[in-house]
Formats: sequence, structure tokens, C-alpha cells
Amino acid sequence: MGDSQYSFSLTTFSPSGKLVQIEHALTAVGSGQTSLGIKAANGVVIATEKKLPSILVDETSVQKIQILTPNIGVVYSGMGPDSRVLVRKSRKQAEQYHRLYKEPIPVTQLVRETAAVMQEFTQSGGVRPFGVSLLVAGFDDNGPQLYQVDPSGSYFSWKASAMGKNVSNAKTFLEKRYTDDMELDDAVHTAILTLKEGFEGQISGKNIEIGIIGTDKKFRVLTPAEIDDYLAEVE
Repeated sequence: MGDSQYSFSLTTFSPSGKLVQIEHALTAVGSGQTSLGIKAANGVVIATEKKLPSILVDETSVQKIQILTPNIGVVYSGMGPDSRVLVRKSRKQAEQYHRLYKEPIPVTQLVRETAAVMQEFTQSGGVRPFGVSLLVAGFDDNGPQLYQVDPSGSYFSWKASAMGKNVSNAKTFLEKRYTDDMELDDAVHTAILTLKEGFEGQISGKNIEIGIIGTDKKFRVLTPAEIDDYLAEVE
């Protein structure tokens, strides 16, 4: 029996000191589609699988990589609807900061605010934790940055990270391929190769998404045509 009688209450610790609902939220993330991020010397790349539930879905209507501010982008693994709530709250927070201080919000600060929202949802009654992990990529006065935020509200800065279905293989692959002096183009190639590792079926510009930010501090999502060009380089 053990922890199972505690697994329905979010706010009650089990005797072993765990909040079981948070672990279940991490399981939801682990069964989501693979996403990854790589911090290069001169920028950051985030990439994700975009598997659609049916071939009848219009793929242009599904966008997994979102822009939070002109210089910060985010990708999620886990439950899409939950991520939309966090994206909306983060954008609002960034806008409030901008109105008050007349400058873009630092990446660390936006991540901290988003993590605070996620933590709040592990300590209140009548709510459940968010079933998503986020990878936040940005470029500010402190250079390129990549953060991962988990449903528990914990966040860390990473050189390269992965989450979702194929996480252990993806992380092992990234550990082998990552170098500190990697350029942005190399990082895009590595991201594609990492996604390819556990990809079921044929990889193309339509079923993966890639977002990049370089020294121009403008985050943008690559078009399917641009992704196809990178894919041709990797082949």
C-alpha cells in the first residue's frame, strides 16, 4: 500500500516524504513528445517533435514553440493546454516588467516568475500541478541562456537538456556531442540529430519545430523550408 493512499491529495506528504501528485505530473511530462535545448557560444536552439494525432490535422495550426518576449522563447513537453496557461502568465509578467522598468525582462527573472507559478500549484488546495516541463531559451545582457522548469517549480540552467519520451537516450547523445565552443549552426545540427535518434518515421520540416536566438537577440521559429535545408545538411 505505502504511498498510494496519499496519491490523491496534492497537499499531503506521504510517510516517505514525497508529494506523489508531483511525481505523477513528471510521469505525464515523460510520456510527452521529446523536446530539447542546446546553448551554443553565440546563441540558443530549442527543438521538439510535432507529432499530430491524425494526418487530417492542419499542421500549420499547431505551434509548440512559443515566443514569450522578442528575446525569449519556450517549448514544452507534456500537456499542451497546461503549457498555454503558463505561456499566457509569463507573457503578462514580462509585459508588466517592461511597463515598469522600460527594458526587457532578464531571462532568469522570467524563469523565476514562471517557476513560482508552478510551485504555487503544488501547495494550494483544489488545484493540480501543471503536467508540463518547459525549456526556456533567451539571450540578454548575460549572454545566451537555457533553463528547464519542472512541475515542482524547480528550475536549473543547462548547457543542453532534453525532456519527454526519449529523454535518457537524448541526454546521453547530447552529453557525447556537446562542446562549450559550439556555434549556433552546429547546435541546430546536433539538435536535429538528437531528435532523429528516437524518431519514429521520417523526419521532415513538418513534424519537428526548431526555435533559435542568436546575438541579434531576436527569437524566431524556423520555417519548414529552413528546417528542410538544415535536414539536407545533416543527411
